[in-house]
Amino acid sequence: MSEGAANRGVGGRRIAVVLFNLGGPDDQATVKPFLFNLFNDPAIIGLPGFARTPLARLISSRREKTAQANYALMGGGSPLLPETRKQAEALESLLNDRLDGDEARVFIAMRYWRPLTAETAADVAVFGPDEIVLLPLYPQFSTTTSQSSLKLWHETYAGSGRSRTVCCYPQGAGWIEAQVEAVRQKLTEAGDRPVRILFSAHGIPESLIEKKGDPYQAQVEATVEAVVTRLAVEGVGVDHVLCYQSRVGPMKWLGPSTPEALEQAARDGVGVVVVPIAFVSEHVETLVELDIEYGELAHRLGVAPYLRAPAVGAEPAFIGVLADSVADALPRTGAAPFGPGCRKAWKACPHLCPNEAEAA
Repeated sequence: MSEGAANRGVGGRRIAVVLFNLGGPDDQATVKPFLFNLFNDPAIIGLPGFARTPLARLISSRREKTAQANYALMGGGSPLLPETRKQAEALESLLNDRLDGDEARVFIAMRYWRPLTAETAADVAVFGPDEIVLLPLYPQFSTTTSQSSLKLWHETYAGSGRSRTVCCYPQGAGWIEAQVEAVRQKLTEAGDRPVRILFSAHGIPESLIEKKGDPYQAQVEATVEAVVTRLAVEGVGVDHVLCYQSRVGPMKWLGPSTPEALEQAARDGVGVVVVPIAFVSEHVETLVELDIEYGELAHRLGVAPYLRAPAVGAEPAFIGVLADSVADALPRTGAAPFGPGCRKAWKACPHLCPNEAEAA
C-alpha cells in the first residue's frame, strides 16, 4: 500500500463522485414501476402533477407488455446498472490512483429505477464528503436527462460537502477517442464494402430546442463533428449522417430518424455502420432497438453490411475523460462543461445561462 493510500481518510479530502444515468428495470416485475417513474417525470411529460400522475399510470400499464417483451430479449431486465457499476469501479480505482492522499468514492444515482436518487443521496451523506462532483453519464446536456437528474439531486441531498457539476463533455478528448476507435474497428470490419456511418442519438421533440433552449442537438452535432474531424486527420474520410432514434408520440421530433436514414442508405446502395453517439452504455436502445429492430429493418431494405459500433462502456479512454473531468471540477463550484461545451447561450444551459436553467 502506498503512503498516499495509507493516509486516505486521515488528512486528505473525502471526495464523492455521483454518476447519473437513466436506470432500468431489474426484471420483468419492475418494468411497470420503472415506466411509471419515467413518465411521471415533469421533464418527460410537462403537465401538472394532478394530470401527469394518472397519465403516467395509464401509459405504463399500456406499455408494460411491449416493454417486458423487449427486456426479455436481454434476459428479462436491463443491463444498464451492471454496466454502470463497471464504469464506477474503474473510475473510483483511477481516481484513487491519481488523487494521492484523498479518498474518492464513486456513487450511482439512477433517475427512474434503483439505486434511486434518494437512496444514493442517503449513502453519500453517510460517507460524509468534503467535496462532491456531480457527473451525468450523458456527454451532451439535455433538459430531459442531465437537468432532470440534477434538479432531483439538489432537491434531495441534505448532507455535507462542497458541490460542483460537470454539466457536459460533448467533445471531451477521451470520449471522442473512444468513439473514434469504435468507428475505426467497424470500418476495418466493413473492408472494401461501401458504408455510411449513421451517428444515432436518442431523439427529443423539436419544441424542447425551440421553446426551452435545450442545447442537446447542438452538442450532439459537436460530438459528431469532433469524431469526423479526428478521423479526417488520420486520413479517413467518411460518408456520414446524424440521425435520431426512439421517437414516440405525435409531436415533431429531431430528424432524420434512424429508420429514415436506413431507407436513404438503401436507396443509395450503401451499407451502414451505426454508432450510438449519445449513449455510453449498452441498454435497451442499443441492444434491442439498434441491434434487433433496426437490424431487421436493414435486412428487409437490403442494407448490407449492417454493423453496429459498441457503446464506450468502461473503455480506458472514456474512464480517463471522466477522471479528467473530476480533477478539472474540484477547484471550482457551480456548473461547467469539461472541454468545449455550449457554443452559444442556450436558455437551458446551466453554465452559460445558470439563472434561466434553474428556473426552467
